[in-house]
Amino acid sequence: MIVSYQPTEEWIAYCKEREKKINAFTELRFDGFPELPSNAKAPVVNLPFAVSDNIAVEKFLLSCGSKLLTGFNCPYTATAVRKLQALGATVIGKTNIDEFGMGSSGGAAAAVAAGIVPFALGGDTGGSVRQTAALCGVVGLKPTYGAVSRFGLAGFAPSLDGIGILADSAERVRAVFAAIRGKDPMDQTTIDQTTIDQTTIDQTTIDPPDCAPPINRGVIGVLSEDAAEQEPESRRGITVAKERFAALGYKFLDVTMPALKYSAPAYCTIAAAEASANLARFDGIRYGKQPDCAGTYSERAGKARSDGFGDDLKLQILLGTYVLRSGFQERYYVQACRIRAGIKAGFQTLFKNVDAILFPVFSIEKKAADMYTCCANLAGLPALSFPVSVEGGLPVGMQLLGSAFSEGTLLDMAETYQSTHPIPHPPLFKPFWNNTMEVKD
Repeated sequence: MIVSYQPTEEWIAYCKEREKKINAFTELRFDGFPELPSNAKAPVVNLPFAVSDNIAVEKFLLSCGSKLLTGFNCPYTATAVRKLQALGATVIGKTNIDEFGMGSSGGAAAAVAAGIVPFALGGDTGGSVRQTAALCGVVGLKPTYGAVSRFGLAGFAPSLDGIGILADSAERVRAVFAAIRGKDPMDQTTIDQTTIDQTTIDQTTIDPPDCAPPINRGVIGVLSEDAAEQEPESRRGITVAKERFAALGYKFLDVTMPALKYSAPAYCTIAAAEASANLARFDGIRYGKQPDCAGTYSERAGKARSDGFGDDLKLQILLGTYVLRSGFQERYYVQACRIRAGIKAGFQTLFKNVDAILFPVFSIEKKAADMYTCCANLAGLPALSFPVSVEGGLPVGMQLLGSAFSEGTLLDMAETYQSTHPIPHPPLFKPFWNNTMEVKD
């Protein structure tokens, strides 16, 4: 049967010691591992995992990183979490995030990188999963929009949000994605599982590391724009990734996409507009911290938001309200939607000639650092961030972006890469999870 992990005193002590240094969790527990039949064969059996604090888990707190929701106990569980629990996985804690996921920091990636958990779930609106994965040296997947249910995700911008996966290997990401994808009656944007190529998701097709690579595994597109302003470590990472992929049998094709430079402004406009409407339900009346004042609904809600929301979130709401105002909507929001459609059409054209596109995770433009990540959210496409090298003592991650529902292809590429170039781990890392994917007679 599958080798499953059973909690040990050594692991619990290790978790507590690492957590003191990285402060990844808002809530951390070591109980609740289920009793499972001896013939259980799911690849997540008895594995602990973490969940970002904007994803609902019953009996855990749900603060979304905001003072407004301090002390709010969640009464239900997100579909993605529930599917993993049904297979025997156990949530051990909620991880830190920026307020309502509006940012690129997160404890989920840190918890995986430290070896506290083998995988975690997090929200990805403009690149949060992939950026934190790249910074921490782990693998991060943003699935195709509609591939994974968003029910239970306290979203920031509904048309951009999605639940992503952070894990210690591409193989682990594949197993978790296979468990959580599919149609959900609680989320009408989800796609029927029969439309997804099951073979490429459930099985790996890479050759053993000691086998000669095939003549041609596939074609990877690379942006031909000048990278002179890019940081030296990131430039080196791209070069290393291309050299190693080429040695494994992949071919490369230079591609251009002029509309990509407009992705960050379009993303910021759409995200702010959706957030201004989406966050209106957080009024401190129905749930969350209620203000200590009497008055009308407007007065009480205004007081709750004024005290509970942070400055950055207030700015986003104000910007969103501005771009949706009569007289400004056509100038800003509608134009951003047109750019979004152009970006999506541009990717559809590129994928006629390539199987995936190799991107940096962070843009060479410091003022638009998420240009290469938010484009996947705008187009609703899958993207996978994975470590390619260590430069200057720190991990360097790159991302592969594919056509809709091509998660299997992206994971094949990452697994092939990792079969000859394993992911390095930080000092003091203990490999509690190395054997949890293996099968015994």
